[in-house]
Amino acid sequence: MGNLLNQYKRFTVTAALPYANGPLHIGHIAGAYLPADIYVRYLRLRKKEVVFICGSDEHGAAITMRAKKEGVSPQEIIDKYHSLMRDTFQQLGIHFDIYHRTSDAIHHETAQVFFLKLNEKNEFLVKESEQYFDEEYQQFLADRYIQGTCPNCGNDKAFGDQCEKCGSTLNPTDLINPLSTLSNQKPVLKTTKHWYLPLDKYQAWLESWILGTKQDEWKVNVFGQCKAWLNGGLHPRAMTRDLDWGVDVPLEEGKGKKLYVWLDAPIGYISATKKLFEELSSKKTDFANPDLLNSNFPPFVNPKQNDWEKFWKKQENPEDDACLLHFIGKDNIVFHCIIFPAILHAHGEYILPENVPGNEFLNLEGDKISTSRNWAVWVHEFLKDFPEKRDILRYVLCSILPETKDSEFTWADFKQRNDSELNAIFSNFIHRVLILTHKNYGGVVPDVVGETDEVIKAAFREIYESVTKIHENIEQFRFRDALFEFMNIARTGNRYLTETAPWKLMKSDPEEAKKVMFASLQIVAKLTILARVFLPDTAEKLAAMLNLSEEDIAWENLHFKAVTLKPNHVINEPVPLFMNIEQQLIDMEIEKLNQSKVQNQEALPAETVIPIPSQKEFTTFEDFQKMDIRIARILEAAYVPKSDKLLQFIVDTGLDKRTIVSGVAEHFKPEELVGKQVLVLMNLPPRKIRGVESHGMILYAGDYTGKLHVIHPEKEGVNEGSTVN
Repeated sequence: MGNLLNQYKRFTVTAALPYANGPLHIGHIAGAYLPADIYVRYLRLRKKEVVFICGSDEHGAAITMRAKKEGVSPQEIIDKYHSLMRDTFQQLGIHFDIYHRTSDAIHHETAQVFFLKLNEKNEFLVKESEQYFDEEYQQFLADRYIQGTCPNCGNDKAFGDQCEKCGSTLNPTDLINPLSTLSNQKPVLKTTKHWYLPLDKYQAWLESWILGTKQDEWKVNVFGQCKAWLNGGLHPRAMTRDLDWGVDVPLEEGKGKKLYVWLDAPIGYISATKKLFEELSSKKTDFANPDLLNSNFPPFVNPKQNDWEKFWKKQENPEDDACLLHFIGKDNIVFHCIIFPAILHAHGEYILPENVPGNEFLNLEGDKISTSRNWAVWVHEFLKDFPEKRDILRYVLCSILPETKDSEFTWADFKQRNDSELNAIFSNFIHRVLILTHKNYGGVVPDVVGETDEVIKAAFREIYESVTKIHENIEQFRFRDALFEFMNIARTGNRYLTETAPWKLMKSDPEEAKKVMFASLQIVAKLTILARVFLPDTAEKLAAMLNLSEEDIAWENLHFKAVTLKPNHVINEPVPLFMNIEQQLIDMEIEKLNQSKVQNQEALPAETVIPIPSQKEFTTFEDFQKMDIRIARILEAAYVPKSDKLLQFIVDTGLDKRTIVSGVAEHFKPEELVGKQVLVLMNLPPRKIRGVESHGMILYAGDYTGKLHVIHPEKEGVNEGSTVN
């Protein structure tokens, strides 16, 4: 994987635009926004020129559906939730340079100019097609206004664009028994005219760009989903819609139509950057615009209004191009990796994303997060229930980020990580060092005999190995691993303090005790610098306790020989950074979730009890021992040609990479399985299925409805090749 920091001096970092139709939950934060914030903080500490862009996606059917549900206008909905989300991000310490909104005039203009440029280049196909129409309401139906049964998982509440239960991307005509959410009647197909982007025209280019250059650069789950889409063949996709809410199609023959939200929304990144530089160039340094969230902009020299182009457009010298990165969730991978790059490529003047660090889904207490069922931890409520504890949430979410497969948040784990890691390891080490310094040296960093860097080097070489790994992991978007190494430094510090026992040395060998305390204080200082990436509030508190300036905690002071706390430097009185969380608070949060579950059950009709299938006849232990079942990871997945039921997988078994064919296409889409760990029966004889030789069997669990589910290890860290006993 290439080192982007060595290749680029300027970065454009975007985080997915959330729909302005509801509050933010922890799944949103773990999916895109926390990883992006960590990466941007790192870039800025490394003195890179960065713009960090986000905003509310305020168009599309999701907005109008929420407005209809609440009995208000779409404008009232977007105003309400734009402000709520912007303030939530700010309160969580996620500081975009601008949190814009797609209802802004500058966005409408930017999107329309973009559309016209593509139209002038004849990049669109204009054709008539049949789309669902509600005869009672006399209007064409947006994808989200159509609900039916998902053909993949059987969920009877799937929308026309996506099934929120299994995550499958859909077209309205894919649904079984579709109904209009307006009239609850079956819609009819009616002819309408739209502008289509011919994705099939860009198939060869996309294959060359993605399959040819990104396999070793992009995360396995992102690359795998893109490969599955490309293997399935691309088709033209409508870039306009018959709606009354959104950006107008800027053509006379398109009157009454709007731009499709997936042409409109990603251009929102561009219009937000334009708005940012419009504000900066006008010298509005008082940040009167509440959407400008970051009061610590990088030092742009006399910013001009058109400087936004440096961050988005190709420069005369390619070495001056910016590095474009999109942080997104699993459900946005295809749009950011295939559709938006095709649009940028068709336009011709814009840079392409260098990487798209897409995360999978975060689950909650054994179930999928669901806004409709209120099965979520709402971030604005968390910040109210746990005041001044946002760093704890940042830490816990970072430790469980769903980076290549789904992960899970539980309140028990939240408490355990705070109590056993942040408090017992991190805070405990720092508090011990500072208390000892005050008790024995009057709060003054001890002066040591000899070269100070030699003292440090002898004390914690292992710590610099962790620092190196933190750099490597952040730059390769492995934030969980980076956080582990961060906490590992505190673990090492605790061990060093315990093994050297300076409180004993102070009596037997005072000079050696000074060396130990001096080295320990440098470890605390290094943790302060590193905490600026992961735990910004904690870093600020630590800097104040250590009496350090912004210059003192600059990233370059992580250097091996850098001494942050100089001899005779005076530190302030220490205060505990973290404390154990009361079980009562955790119980209250669990009860809140349980109430949501009860309310949802009360709203559901009584279900027919379906008996569990009876046990099969007995087998022998010897027969079971013959089966070689191992953990494997799915690297690639695709449909078997000319088959509706078969999927073909390439799996890494830890011993080899092999092909396995499974008859599960009715239950899963290929892109849903890429990157997941599974159980594989290894020692089945090879068998040819539809011309493909299959070497083994992937094991699934079937519920009483007949739906299959992937079986995988409960926790991360189980290596491929591990045996199931």
